[in-house]
Amino acid sequence: MKRKTSRDILSALILLSSVIVTSSAQALSLDTDKIDKAINGAIAPFTDTFSNFIFYPITIAGQELPWIVVWLATAAIGFTLYFRFINFRGFGLAIRIVRGDYTKKSDAGEVSHFQALTAALSGTVGLGNIAGVGVAISLGGPGATFWMILVGLFSMTSKFAECTLGVKYREIDEHGVVSGGPMYYLKKGLAEKGLPRLGAILATIFAICCILGAFGAGNIFQVSQSLSQIKLVTGGQESFLHNNGWIYGVAVSIFVGVVIIGGIRSIASVTSKLVPFMCGIYMLAAFGVLFADFSQIPAAFNAIIKGAFAPEASIGGVIAVMIQGMRRATFSNEAGIGSAAIAHSAVKTEEPVTEGLVALLEPFIDTVVVCTTTALVIIITGAYLSGDASGIVLTSNAFTSVYPSFDKALAVIAFLFAISTTITWAYYGQKSWNFLFGDNKIIDITYKLIFCAVAIIGSTMPLGKIVDFGDAALFSMAIPNIIGVVILAPVVKQEINSYLERIKSGEIAPVTAEDKG
Repeated sequence: MKRKTSRDILSALILLSSVIVTSSAQALSLDTDKIDKAINGAIAPFTDTFSNFIFYPITIAGQELPWIVVWLATAAIGFTLYFRFINFRGFGLAIRIVRGDYTKKSDAGEVSHFQALTAALSGTVGLGNIAGVGVAISLGGPGATFWMILVGLFSMTSKFAECTLGVKYREIDEHGVVSGGPMYYLKKGLAEKGLPRLGAILATIFAICCILGAFGAGNIFQVSQSLSQIKLVTGGQESFLHNNGWIYGVAVSIFVGVVIIGGIRSIASVTSKLVPFMCGIYMLAAFGVLFADFSQIPAAFNAIIKGAFAPEASIGGVIAVMIQGMRRATFSNEAGIGSAAIAHSAVKTEEPVTEGLVALLEPFIDTVVVCTTTALVIIITGAYLSGDASGIVLTSNAFTSVYPSFDKALAVIAFLFAISTTITWAYYGQKSWNFLFGDNKIIDITYKLIFCAVAIIGSTMPLGKIVDFGDAALFSMAIPNIIGVVILAPVVKQEINSYLERIKSGEIAPVTAEDKG
């Protein structure tokens, strides 16, 4: 009853705030373009410096690659070797755990393995799978797909390690509410290793970057991009949303506010239905395209392999294709950034490594399945050959070549992706906010009001520099996170070895149907 009352109060406050913001803007005849330019101009010196550092390019055979991508890819490969290819060895067991075969009703936590997986997936499966693949193929050709798949496979181990630690060092209060993620395993885990000061510093840096990333990449970008697609299919400049984007922002902020007030249980309840639904629609449409020209699938895979290793150019050409695939895969699945560990830490389990195993499915679904399917659609339809489209436009062109009205369906899918990503990142940001400022109702409501207000702002002004800064903040989370995971890797190794030995000996056995959580 209290939660329902809080939800009603927050919804009313969000609506009131949106009315005040929009009516004030109209009363003062504010020019949003001028506001955008003023804000961008004011923060540009700082955001440019920060973004340039995070995305500083390393030149390889004449091709540039942001060092942060190298950082994440190197970590993924290193973890895969260190954990002896657990991404492949543990795949079948991960499926059984998601089904609930090893989960008891009495296990501590807030959500099931499946709900934790879908909540985390909702933060990664999104516009990157639609637009990002289009960018990779338009710049690197079909061969970029091969490198996306390869990086996605290695990234499974990064997710495994960070999510195991997320559960290992989580905290559960007297009400059963879970708090976990890199902030906690950096602080507590490194303290166990005799590095309390380093752990505290890294945890604080991570939390700050996570909040900024939640506002930028997880909020403004999602609202702005989905609104653009909706405007496009509702008339462009003639659309009722043209110059009235705030209406969309208010609608998104109210919906998001109602969901996030209930915490991870409410978010998981929504994403466990929304993610399979939106992925199902998208994949059915994609399979429809593939089956319509089924005979071309072998040729498409041949183009992917040939393009990856023999793109008409020398070694520099191969590296150029490799860089595009690596870059988009890293940006898509977010493995190594640490965000997913926040959602996975809320799972019902007494064995931390079980959620690590479940988490390794995330990059597989996100990059290997969804991104590869998108790439096949683009390649088979030949949409990339025109050379005059990129990103979501290229993907849309590929689908509309088979389904003439698919641009409208894509707008709905983009909206669903944006909503699911926004509510999940709202939770990530909230947990980081609570880590820094404490956990009480006033602090919670303050964060949620700010987050929802940012959604309205994102629908009215592009705020390019803020979005750039949000992207940089998102990937800067990987710096403290990877450092911590490397130091704590032996802890993860001990957890997985112990768990597998107990399964092999029969000490851990599948639970009965009555005991399943």
